[in-house]
Amino acid sequence: MKYSIFYLFAFLFIMSCSTKNTQSTSKTAIDLMVGTYTGDGSEGIYRLKFNTKTGELSDPILIAKTSNPSFLDISSDGQYVYSVSEDEEGSISAWSWNDRGTLDLINEVSTYGKHPCYIDEQNGFVAVANYSSGNGGIYTITQNGGLSKGGSEFQHYGSSKNVERQGEPHAHFSQFYKDGNTLYVIDLGIDQVIGYPVNNGRLGAAKTALVAEGGDGRRHLEFHPEKNLVFIVTELTSEVISASVDQESGKFIVIDKQSALPEDFTGESYCADIQVSADGQFLYVSNRGHQSIAIFKINEDGTLEMLATDDVQGDWPRNFTLSPDGDFLLVANQNSDNITVFKRDKKTGLLEHTGNEIKLSHPVCLKFF
Repeated sequence: MKYSIFYLFAFLFIMSCSTKNTQSTSKTAIDLMVGTYTGDGSEGIYRLKFNTKTGELSDPILIAKTSNPSFLDISSDGQYVYSVSEDEEGSISAWSWNDRGTLDLINEVSTYGKHPCYIDEQNGFVAVANYSSGNGGIYTITQNGGLSKGGSEFQHYGSSKNVERQGEPHAHFSQFYKDGNTLYVIDLGIDQVIGYPVNNGRLGAAKTALVAEGGDGRRHLEFHPEKNLVFIVTELTSEVISASVDQESGKFIVIDKQSALPEDFTGESYCADIQVSADGQFLYVSNRGHQSIAIFKINEDGTLEMLATDDVQGDWPRNFTLSPDGDFLLVANQNSDNITVFKRDKKTGLLEHTGNEIKLSHPVCLKFF
């Protein structure tokens, strides 16, 4: 009897430890940060809960009041958040987390331009692109996570074929390359991708990485996670370009170009965002107008094969994101004020609408953290 009681307690102890271990390693709720356009129901940056098993979104809370935080980035250590204010007098803000789970402002600095629309943090530096003034620059992150006021800047000049949209430069994207030694900037207004050497946070002389066909209006790019490939999406012609990256010159060598729209579509549509799956096998593009996500298979030689276009269940899909485990794709639909959730098949790359969504005024940027 004495031994039976001993073994009973031992069994219960082991089961208790096993249960605790399972609970600590199976995290079903993670956080999603949402940048918005403010002034029409939204007040800034929001935080949502995302269920990694069901794909449900819940518990929206305002974590930072700020003007038009249309693009966000999170520091590599997760301690700080950086946001643009896409205003006539552009600025970027640095934030830190507090014990309430909201954000405290560290500092705000001018971007010395109009309507900043992209921000990227890497290796202690933050890069920003100003759409309306065609300029941008690099800022140093200070010891407390703030941003230095002085930075290394670039200014573009010129125009391109589309008179209405390309009468002047429009820097739409700026991102550090994998090693942080090059900053690639896409300018929609002059139809160019420009590479800037980076040395100790200072920009070197501009080098043209790729000149577009007039009127393409290149917008964003995404690098392949393993191969020496880059993928560029065009806003005005709704196309995706695949290219290899010359490691010595930094230039892009075009491999393929594919439309992100169905052949029978005749309306107006403008591509917005582009994402590559973590395994490097599939590529996704958002179509504003056609209101869809275009899905491509990335072939071994870098060519692209369109698999499908799926309805986003909303209006004007801007930024979208893949969940950290790659099981879901979430879309920020700016004009219909909703974020929609799709289940993703990792083998085929295809999407299926889960029926899950959440209402939020003018969502335009999604970041898991």
